[in-house]
Amino acid sequence: MPLSLLGRRASSTATSGCAGGSAPCKDNTAQVTVPVLPRPTLAVFFRQAINVAALSILSSLLALLAAPSARAEYIVLQNGLRLHVTGYELMGDKYRLQLQGGWMDVSTTDVVKIEPEEVFAPIIQPQPATPTSDAAANQPPYHQFVLAAASRYGLDAELVSSVIEVESNFNPKAVSVKNARGLMQLLPETAARFGVKDIFDPKENIDAGTHYLHDLLQLYKNDLTLALAAYNAGPDKVQKYGDVPPYRETQSYVKQVKRKYQKNKTAPATKTTTAPASTTAPTPSPAAPGTSPTSPAPPTP
Repeated sequence: MPLSLLGRRASSTATSGCAGGSAPCKDNTAQVTVPVLPRPTLAVFFRQAINVAALSILSSLLALLAAPSARAEYIVLQNGLRLHVTGYELMGDKYRLQLQGGWMDVSTTDVVKIEPEEVFAPIIQPQPATPTSDAAANQPPYHQFVLAAASRYGLDAELVSSVIEVESNFNPKAVSVKNARGLMQLLPETAARFGVKDIFDPKENIDAGTHYLHDLLQLYKNDLTLALAAYNAGPDKVQKYGDVPPYRETQSYVKQVKRKYQKNKTAPATKTTTAPASTTAPTPSPAAPGTSPTSPAPPTP
Protein backbone atom coordinates (compact mmCIF):
# COMPACT_ATOMS: atom_id res chain seq x y z
CA MET A 1 0.00 0.00 0.00
CA PRO A 2 1.39 3.46 -0.81
CA LEU A 3 2.70 5.37 2.19
CA SER A 4 0.56 8.34 1.29
CA LEU A 5 -2.64 6.28 1.52
CA LEU A 6 -1.46 4.74 4.79
CA GLY A 7 -0.92 8.17 6.18
CA ARG A 8 -4.35 9.38 5.13
CA ARG A 9 -6.00 6.22 6.50
CA ALA A 10 -4.22 6.56 9.83
CA SER A 11 -5.34 10.11 10.06
CA SER A 12 -8.89 9.18 9.23
CA THR A 13 -8.95 6.41 11.83
CA ALA A 14 -7.65 8.70 14.52
CA THR A 15 -10.44 11.21 13.99
CA SER A 16 -13.41 8.83 13.42
CA GLY A 17 -15.69 7.16 15.95
CA CYS A 18 -15.35 3.46 16.81
CA ALA A 19 -16.60 1.08 14.06
CA GLY A 20 -18.14 4.00 12.19
CA GLY A 21 -20.43 4.84 15.14
CA SER A 22 -21.09 8.29 16.52
CA ALA A 23 -19.94 7.61 20.10
CA PRO A 24 -16.31 8.38 20.77
CA CYS A 25 -13.96 5.57 21.55
CA LYS A 26 -10.74 5.40 23.54
CA ASP A 27 -7.70 6.41 21.50
CA ASN A 28 -4.53 4.58 22.45
CA THR A 29 -2.37 6.76 20.21
CA ALA A 30 0.15 8.82 22.27
CA GLN A 31 -0.54 12.54 22.07
CA VAL A 32 2.49 14.88 21.88
CA THR A 33 1.97 18.47 23.00
CA VAL A 34 4.50 21.05 21.81
CA PRO A 35 4.51 24.14 24.04
CA VAL A 36 4.28 27.46 22.28
CA LEU A 37 6.24 30.23 24.00
CA PRO A 38 4.55 33.64 24.00
CA ARG A 39 6.36 36.53 22.41
CA PRO A 40 8.12 38.92 24.81
CA THR A 41 5.94 41.83 25.77
CA LEU A 42 6.87 45.44 26.58
CA ALA A 43 6.47 44.68 30.30
CA VAL A 44 9.20 42.03 30.10
CA PHE A 45 11.58 44.44 28.38
CA PHE A 46 10.89 47.18 30.95
CA ARG A 47 11.46 44.72 33.80
CA GLN A 48 14.77 43.64 32.33
CA ALA A 49 15.85 47.26 31.83
CA ILE A 50 15.02 48.09 35.45
CA ASN A 51 17.01 45.12 36.69
CA VAL A 52 20.05 46.15 34.64
CA ALA A 53 19.82 49.73 35.93
CA ALA A 54 19.54 48.54 39.53
CA LEU A 55 22.61 46.34 39.14
CA SER A 56 24.53 49.25 37.64
CA ILE A 57 23.64 51.55 40.55
CA LEU A 58 24.55 48.86 43.07
CA SER A 59 27.92 48.32 41.39
CA SER A 60 28.64 52.05 41.48
CA LEU A 61 27.82 52.23 45.18
CA LEU A 62 30.05 49.27 45.96
CA ALA A 63 32.88 50.87 43.98
CA LEU A 64 32.49 54.09 45.95
CA LEU A 65 32.56 52.21 49.24
CA ALA A 66 35.64 50.27 48.23
CA ALA A 67 37.54 53.31 46.94
CA PRO A 68 39.67 55.48 49.27
CA SER A 69 38.04 58.56 50.74
CA ALA A 70 38.03 61.64 48.55
CA ARG A 71 39.05 63.68 51.55
CA ALA A 72 42.70 64.71 51.52
CA GLU A 73 45.05 62.77 53.77
CA TYR A 74 48.67 62.78 54.90
CA ILE A 75 51.06 59.88 54.29
CA VAL A 76 53.75 59.88 57.00
CA LEU A 77 57.03 58.30 55.85
CA GLN A 78 59.90 56.78 57.82
CA ASN A 79 62.16 59.75 57.05
CA GLY A 80 59.71 62.17 58.68
CA LEU A 81 58.17 63.57 55.50
CA ARG A 82 54.39 64.01 55.41
CA LEU A 83 52.93 63.85 51.92
CA HIS A 84 49.59 65.52 51.25
CA VAL A 85 47.58 63.19 49.00
CA THR A 86 44.09 63.25 47.54
CA GLY A 87 43.91 59.46 47.26
CA TYR A 88 45.92 56.27 47.46
CA GLU A 89 45.74 52.65 46.38
CA LEU A 90 47.47 49.60 47.85
CA MET A 91 49.16 47.67 45.04
CA GLY A 92 50.95 44.63 46.45
CA ASP A 93 54.00 45.83 48.36
CA LYS A 94 53.61 49.50 47.48
CA TYR A 95 51.19 52.42 47.73
CA ARG A 96 50.27 54.43 44.67
CA LEU A 97 49.76 57.96 45.96
CA GLN A 98 47.61 60.47 44.09
CA LEU A 99 49.22 63.87 44.45
CA GLN A 100 48.22 67.24 43.18
CA GLY A 101 49.23 67.12 39.53
CA GLY A 102 50.39 63.51 39.40
CA TRP A 103 51.09 60.32 41.31
CA MET A 104 54.00 58.41 42.84
CA ASP A 105 54.70 54.93 44.23
CA VAL A 106 56.20 54.30 47.69
CA SER A 107 57.00 51.03 49.40
CA THR A 108 54.64 49.95 52.17
CA THR A 109 57.66 49.55 54.46
CA ASP A 110 58.39 53.28 54.08
CA VAL A 111 54.90 54.31 55.25
CA VAL A 112 54.57 54.85 59.01
CA LYS A 113 50.90 55.83 59.09
CA ILE A 114 48.11 57.53 57.19
CA GLU A 115 46.45 60.52 58.85
CA PRO A 116 43.23 62.20 57.73
CA GLU A 117 43.32 65.92 57.11
CA GLU A 118 41.74 67.62 60.08
CA VAL A 119 38.79 69.90 59.39
CA PHE A 120 36.81 70.89 62.46
CA ALA A 121 33.19 71.98 62.22
CA PRO A 122 32.44 75.32 63.86
CA ILE A 123 30.25 75.43 66.94
CA ILE A 124 27.12 77.54 66.46
CA GLN A 125 27.13 80.17 69.14
CA PRO A 126 23.80 80.77 70.94
CA GLN A 127 22.14 84.08 70.26
CA PRO A 128 22.35 86.50 73.19
CA ALA A 129 19.13 87.20 75.03
CA THR A 130 19.71 90.96 74.94
CA PRO A 131 20.30 92.92 71.72
CA THR A 132 23.93 93.71 70.99
CA SER A 133 25.57 96.40 68.91
CA ASP A 134 26.83 95.68 65.42
CA ALA A 135 30.43 95.93 66.60
CA ALA A 136 29.88 93.34 69.34
CA ALA A 137 27.97 91.05 66.99
CA ASN A 138 30.92 91.03 64.55
CA GLN A 139 33.44 89.97 67.17
CA PRO A 140 34.76 86.39 66.98
CA PRO A 141 33.66 83.85 69.61
CA TYR A 142 35.30 83.97 73.05
CA HIS A 143 36.42 87.51 72.33
CA GLN A 144 36.62 88.52 76.00
CA PHE A 145 38.87 85.57 76.84
CA VAL A 146 41.07 86.40 73.85
CA LEU A 147 41.35 90.06 74.89
CA ALA A 148 42.27 89.14 78.45
CA ALA A 149 44.98 86.65 77.39
CA ALA A 150 46.36 88.94 74.68
CA SER A 151 46.62 91.80 77.17
CA ARG A 152 48.30 89.61 79.76
CA TYR A 153 51.01 88.33 77.41
CA GLY A 154 51.41 91.42 75.24
CA LEU A 155 50.09 89.95 71.97
CA ASP A 156 47.64 91.25 69.41
CA ALA A 157 44.15 89.85 70.01
CA GLU A 158 43.67 89.54 66.25
CA LEU A 159 46.66 87.21 66.06
CA VAL A 160 45.31 84.98 68.84
CA SER A 161 41.87 84.83 67.18
CA SER A 162 43.47 83.96 63.85
CA VAL A 163 45.38 81.08 65.43
CA ILE A 164 42.21 79.77 67.10
CA GLU A 165 40.27 79.96 63.82
CA VAL A 166 42.86 77.93 61.92
CA GLU A 167 43.53 75.50 64.77
CA SER A 168 39.96 74.55 65.75
CA ASN A 169 37.49 76.80 63.90
CA PHE A 170 36.44 78.05 67.36
CA ASN A 171 35.35 74.54 68.39
CA PRO A 172 36.24 74.15 72.11
CA LYS A 173 35.74 70.37 71.96
CA ALA A 174 37.98 69.76 68.95
CA VAL A 175 40.39 66.81 69.25
CA SER A 176 42.96 66.05 66.55
CA VAL A 177 44.43 62.68 65.57
CA LYS A 178 47.57 63.75 67.43
CA ASN A 179 45.48 64.28 70.58
CA ALA A 180 45.76 68.07 70.48
CA ARG A 181 42.70 69.47 72.21
CA GLY A 182 40.50 72.49 72.57
CA LEU A 183 40.36 75.91 70.94
CA MET A 184 44.12 76.34 70.56
CA GLN A 185 44.82 72.61 70.08
CA LEU A 186 47.07 72.05 73.07
CA LEU A 187 48.73 68.71 73.68
CA PRO A 188 48.05 67.41 77.21
CA GLU A 189 51.71 67.76 78.18
CA THR A 190 51.79 71.37 76.95
CA ALA A 191 48.60 72.18 78.84
CA ALA A 192 50.02 70.64 82.00
CA ARG A 193 53.20 72.71 81.62
CA PHE A 194 51.11 75.88 81.72
CA GLY A 195 48.96 74.77 84.64
CA VAL A 196 45.76 73.97 82.74
CA LYS A 197 43.30 71.92 84.80
CA ASP A 198 40.52 71.57 82.20
CA ILE A 199 41.94 71.55 78.69
CA PHE A 200 38.47 71.97 77.15
CA ASP A 201 37.68 75.07 79.19
CA PRO A 202 37.82 77.97 76.70
CA LYS A 203 39.32 80.44 79.15
CA GLU A 204 42.09 78.12 80.34
CA ASN A 205 42.85 76.85 76.85
CA ILE A 206 43.12 80.33 75.36
CA ASP A 207 45.28 81.58 78.22
CA ALA A 208 47.72 78.67 77.93
CA GLY A 209 47.83 78.78 74.12
CA THR A 210 48.48 82.52 74.12
CA HIS A 211 51.19 82.06 76.76
CA TYR A 212 52.86 79.39 74.62
CA LEU A 213 52.68 81.57 71.49
CA HIS A 214 54.21 84.45 73.45
CA ASP A 215 57.12 82.22 74.51
CA LEU A 216 57.71 81.10 70.93
CA LEU A 217 57.79 84.69 69.70
CA GLN A 218 60.41 85.43 72.33
CA LEU A 219 62.39 82.35 71.32
CA TYR A 220 62.45 83.39 67.64
CA LYS A 221 62.92 87.14 68.29
CA ASN A 222 59.41 88.10 67.14
CA ASP A 223 59.70 86.16 63.87
CA LEU A 224 56.02 85.33 63.41
CA THR A 225 56.66 82.80 60.66
CA LEU A 226 59.01 80.69 62.75
CA ALA A 227 56.83 81.04 65.86
CA LEU A 228 53.77 79.77 64.00
CA ALA A 229 55.77 76.95 62.43
CA ALA A 230 56.96 75.89 65.89
CA TYR A 231 53.42 76.13 67.29
CA ASN A 232 52.27 73.69 64.60
CA ALA A 233 55.21 71.30 64.16
CA GLY A 234 57.17 71.85 67.37
CA PRO A 235 60.32 73.86 68.14
CA ASP A 236 62.48 70.77 67.63
CA LYS A 237 61.45 70.56 63.97
CA VAL A 238 62.17 74.27 63.40
CA GLN A 239 65.56 73.83 65.03
CA LYS A 240 66.27 70.74 62.91
CA TYR A 241 65.61 72.51 59.58
CA GLY A 242 66.57 76.04 60.64
CA ASP A 243 63.39 77.31 59.00
CA VAL A 244 59.79 76.32 58.43
CA PRO A 245 59.84 72.48 58.22
CA PRO A 246 59.21 71.07 54.72
CA TYR A 247 55.81 69.72 55.75
CA ARG A 248 52.89 70.70 53.60
CA GLU A 249 50.64 70.90 56.65
CA THR A 250 52.95 73.27 58.52
CA GLN A 251 53.63 75.47 55.50
CA SER A 252 49.90 75.71 54.79
CA TYR A 253 49.19 76.43 58.45
CA VAL A 254 51.61 79.35 58.59
CA LYS A 255 50.16 80.88 55.42
CA GLN A 256 46.59 80.48 56.63
CA VAL A 257 47.19 82.13 60.00
CA LYS A 258 49.11 85.05 58.50
CA ARG A 259 46.48 85.50 55.79
CA LYS A 260 43.63 85.57 58.30
CA TYR A 261 45.59 87.83 60.61
CA GLN A 262 46.22 90.33 57.83
CA LYS A 263 42.58 90.15 56.72
CA ASN A 264 41.30 90.75 60.25
CA LYS A 265 43.67 93.67 60.73
CA THR A 266 42.51 95.39 57.55
CA ALA A 267 38.77 94.76 57.99
CA PRO A 268 37.40 97.76 59.90
CA ALA A 269 33.99 96.16 60.46
CA THR A 270 35.41 93.23 62.38
CA LYS A 271 38.66 94.72 63.66
CA THR A 272 39.31 94.18 67.34
CA THR A 273 41.63 96.11 69.56
CA THR A 274 44.05 94.82 72.09
CA ALA A 275 42.84 95.39 75.61
CA PRO A 276 44.68 97.96 77.71
CA ALA A 277 47.78 96.64 79.36
CA SER A 278 47.08 94.95 82.66
CA THR A 279 48.30 96.67 85.79
CA THR A 280 49.56 93.31 87.01
CA ALA A 281 52.65 92.10 85.23
CA PRO A 282 52.43 88.52 83.89
CA THR A 283 54.41 85.77 85.49
CA PRO A 284 57.71 85.67 83.58
CA SER A 285 58.23 82.52 81.58
CA PRO A 286 61.57 80.87 80.79
CA ALA A 287 63.18 82.83 77.98
CA ALA A 288 65.42 81.45 75.31
CA PRO A 289 69.15 82.11 75.65
CA GLY A 290 70.03 85.59 74.48
CA THR A 291 66.46 86.89 74.56
CA SER A 292 64.85 89.39 76.85
CA PRO A 293 62.25 88.12 79.34
CA THR A 294 60.00 91.07 78.55
CA SER A 295 57.04 90.58 76.22
CA PRO A 296 57.72 91.46 72.58
CA ALA A 297 55.83 94.09 70.66
CA PRO A 298 52.87 92.83 68.63
CA PRO A 299 54.35 91.09 65.56
CA THR A 300 53.59 92.21 62.06
CA PRO A 301 52.47 89.63 59.46
